[in-house]
Amino acid sequence: MGQQLPSGLFKRLVSRRHVLASSALGVGVPAAMLGLRGTGQAAAEVPAQRAAGATHRITMYAEAIAGTNMIGYGLAPGQATVPGPILEMYEGDTMEITLVNTTDKRLSIHPHGVDYTVENDGAPLNGSFNNPGETRTYVWKSREMFQAEGRRWMPGSAGYWHYHDHAMGNDHGTAGLIRGLYGALIVRRRGDILPRRQYTVVFNGTQINNRLAPNTPMFEANLGERVEWLVIAHGEFFHTFHLHAHRWADNRTGMLEGPTDPSQVIDNKDINPGSSFGFQVLAGEGVGPGVWMYHCHVQNHSDGGMVGLFLVRNADGSMPAGAQEAIDRFNGHVHTPAAAPAQAQPHVHG
Repeated sequence: MGQQLPSGLFKRLVSRRHVLASSALGVGVPAAMLGLRGTGQAAAEVPAQRAAGATHRITMYAEAIAGTNMIGYGLAPGQATVPGPILEMYEGDTMEITLVNTTDKRLSIHPHGVDYTVENDGAPLNGSFNNPGETRTYVWKSREMFQAEGRRWMPGSAGYWHYHDHAMGNDHGTAGLIRGLYGALIVRRRGDILPRRQYTVVFNGTQINNRLAPNTPMFEANLGERVEWLVIAHGEFFHTFHLHAHRWADNRTGMLEGPTDPSQVIDNKDINPGSSFGFQVLAGEGVGPGVWMYHCHVQNHSDGGMVGLFLVRNADGSMPAGAQEAIDRFNGHVHTPAAAPAQAQPHVHG
């Protein structure tokens, strides 16, 4: 049997979740935050709920990651990671991100799913970027759903979104995405269930979080813990995310709203570049502890190393029987892309 995982490794693999509760201090603690009505509504529209939203001010650092060719976002100097930290707010909140560019490249930060002005777009088209060594503040706003005419509702900002560079290399930030400038952004609806652990999986090209197996992340949880998965795609390829032994409802949260909720229950979901989704599961629910794969189900991609491990420990945090052997097998397996199937000869219509 191989070596047991170091005890400190499990602690270091907990989520990099960043829930901001204080607009003045930017303290990273979970809290129930009040929302604010959406702006720019027509006079006939009524906000779903009026409340005082919070403004969260944080500083992000874009910096090269030593010993790699990657560049990441971090919440303090020397703490950049790929993916960057998970950023969270509630509908109605505002997030002010002061981005410090410590690199010698032009870069930015551009969000999906929230509101921003052209000055805060994070795109060179609008002159919204950081030159090398420059510091710039970007403002993102979120809103609650609101009632429109005809007994209809306009959607709010709640969802599993993401952020990324839009300026390195060219006006679309292609070089920044290739090198790891991306991360997850969550906008929650008040009353949402908060998870115990969170993990971000980014299919970038044919890599996971800019790595190939066996160097892809191994995520961990204890049996029964609520785990939130955030899945994002970048690059040039279509992917399909699959998580072994777990399933979720294909809706905003991954949970059914009740016994008559018609949401399809799935364990496999397609994702294209620029897309994102998320869900929550109970670790090992119905199947028990063990080592479960997550991977791209495009066969040539998983064969080439787009696969990682989800270790569900026993409820007390101990290693389940057979888990270390499974990890050792994974680490010893050589991943090589399978040969493409032979192409069928075209049928010519005479």
